[in-house]
Amino acid sequence: MKHFSNNAIDQLEKLHRINLINSCTGYKSANLIATRSKDGIENVAIFSSVLHLGSNPPLLGFILRPTTVSRNTYDNLKKTGVFTVNHVHKDIIKDAHHTSAKYDGSISEFDKTQLVSEYKEKFFAPFVTGSPVQIACEYVNEYCIKENECLLIIGKIKHLFCKEAMLQDDGFIQLDKGNTLAINGLDGYTLPSLLQRETYARPND
Repeated sequence: MKHFSNNAIDQLEKLHRINLINSCTGYKSANLIATRSKDGIENVAIFSSVLHLGSNPPLLGFILRPTTVSRNTYDNLKKTGVFTVNHVHKDIIKDAHHTSAKYDGSISEFDKTQLVSEYKEKFFAPFVTGSPVQIACEYVNEYCIKENECLLIIGKIKHLFCKEAMLQDDGFIQLDKGNTLAINGLDGYTLPSLLQRETYARPND
């Protein structure tokens, strides 16, 4: 196996190091987080850091890079208190990836891509039309990660929408039935498929 020591990693060219460290932890979720400013300007950006935090209450989180530069997603959700999380599927890879471009807050990524916004349940933030799983969240809290000044944003799930074909009788959402993607590293998109489900694990069972 190829070995990288900490010292060797530090000496790598920047992009090489970014690609290596971003991909070594495994597949990550691919989501579009959408917000809307108080002035009505929609924002949507791709994130690979959305994570489950708990089911009672239903909480999720995501990592936001340091706010030493303008972060439209952060500005909007802090001022409005809401955001949506929308799964990326295989038909919108290029447009979803393009939302990582750094547009000014006065420009909506919906206008720069073929992505289309929609509104449901009188929720202030937009959803991404066609996303197989759409989650409306209310901002709850944030925690600064002192080691690199990133923020862990905590949201409470207020509404959850998913395509009926994906939803199993026991509440399990089978993601491959919605062509939900995962991200490998920074810019690699993959389409996982379910191999099998296991029963709840108990000692000596």
